[in-house]
Amino acid sequence: MKKILGLVLSTSMLFYVSLANADKAVLAGGCFWCMESDFEKLPGVTDVVSGFTGGTLENPTYRGNHQGHYEAVEITYDAKQVSYQQILDHYWVNIDPFDGRGQFCDKGESYLSAVFVANEQERALAEKSKQAVIAEFPKQKVVTPILDSSTFYPIKGAESYHQDYYKNSPLRYKAYRWNCGRDQRLKEIWGDRATHG
Repeated sequence: MKKILGLVLSTSMLFYVSLANADKAVLAGGCFWCMESDFEKLPGVTDVVSGFTGGTLENPTYRGNHQGHYEAVEITYDAKQVSYQQILDHYWVNIDPFDGRGQFCDKGESYLSAVFVANEQERALAEKSKQAVIAEFPKQKVVTPILDSSTFYPIKGAESYHQDYYKNSPLRYKAYRWNCGRDQRLKEIWGDRATHG
């Protein structure tokens, strides 16, 4: 019994240690259903949570007040499998960096794109990746900002159906994504580098 208990405790400790060692990235790219879908398919990503960030209002909700906040995702990833740079590379080819009114069919401040950075190292990598996009498209204005991270509010409670929406309501999700023109626009900008969620 002691051996079993010891095994359970050591396994639990390993689980918590691995969680403690996990890195997080917060990105806004319009519809968080689509961002969840796009990032959960990236090897090394262990979890993607939909929510709000960037505003000063506490506890924003989807149907209620989320003024000043971006729809965003908090991405948990194993840095031994995927780097922050690779997260950024995947991000850019899954957004329209030129749209200052929102993303694809979703318009308004909560649908704007943004990279939220937690420290100077992330900021340097994010700024460098943005400069690479600017250099690739010299005739277009890249409007996606690099912003300091702020409190991330996961969608919860009665609105929890937004989490993993693409898995739980696949037909509705696919219809929304197609009708929104997301993949068509991504292919137009990024060609074969665009991923399809």
